[in-house]
Amino acid sequence: MTSLQLHRRTVLVGSLATIMFPPLAFGQQGRDPANQEPTNMKVRFSFDRHTVNATLYDNPSARDFASMLPLDLKIEDYSNNEKIAYLPRKLTEDGSGPFGNEQPGDVCYYAPWGDVILFYASYRYSSGLIRLGRVEGGIEPMLTRGEFPLRIERAE
Repeated sequence: MTSLQLHRRTVLVGSLATIMFPPLAFGQQGRDPANQEPTNMKVRFSFDRHTVNATLYDNPSARDFASMLPLDLKIEDYSNNEKIAYLPRKLTEDGSGPFGNEQPGDVCYYAPWGDVILFYASYRYSSGLIRLGRVEGGIEPMLTRGEFPLRIERAE
C-alpha cells in the first residue's frame, strides 16, 4: 500500500467517524463553560460603595481567577453593556470554547485583552470570551457609570 493510499484511507475513516459520531469531533464538548456547574466558590466585587457577589463555575479559567484573589484593580465601563478590569496576568484558557445563552449578570474573561468582565446588558459570544461565573442578585450596582477602584476577594 502506498503512502497516498494510506493517507486517503486515514482521511476517509476520520471523515466517516466525524459524521457517525459528531460528539467525538468536538474536543471542547463536555468542557464548554456554558455547561459548567456552579461551584461553592463565591467572589465579591466591591466598587463605589457597591458590592456584587458572584458564583464561579467549575472550569480551569475560573479556578485560575480564584487563585489570584484578593485583587485591587480599577473597574471601568466599556461599551454600553459591560464593566471591565484588567488582571495582573493572563488566565489559563483551558476549557474555553463557544457558549450560548448569554445574559446580563455573566462574569467572563476576555483572553486577548486579559480582562475580567461583568456584563450588565445583552451581549453576544465572541472568540476569546470565557465564562467564569454568574452574578448573584441584581445587576443594578453595575449600572453605575464611571471608573472606580475595585476590590475582588473571596466571599464567605
